[in-house]
Amino acid sequence: MSKWENFSLGFTYLSPVVGVYTLFATSFMVGGPPMWWTYIGVGLGQLMVCLVFGEIVSQFPISGGIYPWARRLVGKRWAWMAGWVYGWALCCTMAGVATGVAPFLAQLFGVDSTPLATTIIALVLIAGTTLLNLSGTRLLARVAMFGFICELVGAIVVGGYLLLNARHQPLKVLIDTTIVHTEGNYLPVFLASSLAAMFCYYGFEACGDVAEETPDASRQIPKAMRMTIYIGGAAALWVCLAFVLSIKDMNAAISGADKDPIVTLLRDAMGEVGFRAVIVVVLVSFISCLLSLQAAASRLVFAYSRDQMIFGSKFLSRMSPGRHVPSTALIVMGAIPAAIALSALWLQDAIATIISFAAVGIYISFQMIVLGALIARAKGWRPSGSFTLGGRGWLVGRRRSKACSFRIPLADFLKKTVYMIGKEESSAINSERIENQNHDARSIDEDGSRTCRR
Repeated sequence: MSKWENFSLGFTYLSPVVGVYTLFATSFMVGGPPMWWTYIGVGLGQLMVCLVFGEIVSQFPISGGIYPWARRLVGKRWAWMAGWVYGWALCCTMAGVATGVAPFLAQLFGVDSTPLATTIIALVLIAGTTLLNLSGTRLLARVAMFGFICELVGAIVVGGYLLLNARHQPLKVLIDTTIVHTEGNYLPVFLASSLAAMFCYYGFEACGDVAEETPDASRQIPKAMRMTIYIGGAAALWVCLAFVLSIKDMNAAISGADKDPIVTLLRDAMGEVGFRAVIVVVLVSFISCLLSLQAAASRLVFAYSRDQMIFGSKFLSRMSPGRHVPSTALIVMGAIPAAIALSALWLQDAIATIISFAAVGIYISFQMIVLGALIARAKGWRPSGSFTLGGRGWLVGRRRSKACSFRIPLADFLKKTVYMIGKEESSAINSERIENQNHDARSIDEDGSRTCRR
């Protein structure tokens, strides 16, 4: 796997298109147009994590990522817990991505986006990506590269077209907080709207998950990680900006009257044919993202089983002869996300709920690695790989540790916020239904009274 193929793996895992398209409606409904700025704040914070991770993988270029890094920085117990949390977060992320593309595919094929349809589409996608991953690393690298090209070109073209031909809002709307109805301070609402950005900015660590399959990994992987943040973040900012400025009816998008503002604005701007073409590109992005996620998760399980740190290590450490992939681990990392995706049958706002759990797990595991690096430095560890931060390592690690400590409870707060939004929408719908029934009843009574008088 070359440097560019390794980068494309991280990029498609981070996937700015998936991150923006999946949760744009939810975050926009919470924070309005200023939610765009959360992509900058979260991106800068994750860049610091990326620098810390790059320093670690440069010295320990071992497949599995977070688990083997934590083991060498602190010890077995710390590593087991960090990897366990990260593994479950990856499973939730895979389920969230597969569930998130379902509404767009339903629109493409003219099917109602019911919980049953959403779940079936998610299960089919997970099964398909599992089969592709079982075909070998060579195919994974090619699909990841193809997905990267499609996603980046698609993001630039769609964003540029919308800004040139379908812009309805001025730039000043990005700092206008009066559009959002809040009770006093806007800051809590702004922070709550950062769920989409938090979901968008992890995935760069996947570059290190396949370190043993990348030549000159100590030098190439830190570069690929940083490129993932730079290019992926820029693409996410560009697409999100285009979406925000292309919305015609802000009140409908914020109130939830327009359930899917992305679909609405794409249809208005590009027509039915253009809309379907964009959805095809989105589908490619989601599939390549799922492939990269599953590849990272399977390498994590393989690293556990190679060290005899998990039940069934004998079977999970098996490599497929000829294709050189952990086949049993891949199948397991397809079955677990599929089971989680089944929750969409009964969960209200399943996509945001699943992704909120994923974000909590990801940032806990990231925090454990950053803290692990600080602990190792305190004990005398001095990074000796091709990429090092030198004396700045302490400063970057401390700042990032504080940011992660804040972001974990924030992710939990977002989960509760999403639940309350769904509950309020459900109550509003029920109230409207009851009001309509009462109105119909009054009309019948009035007609009956008129008939009796006659």
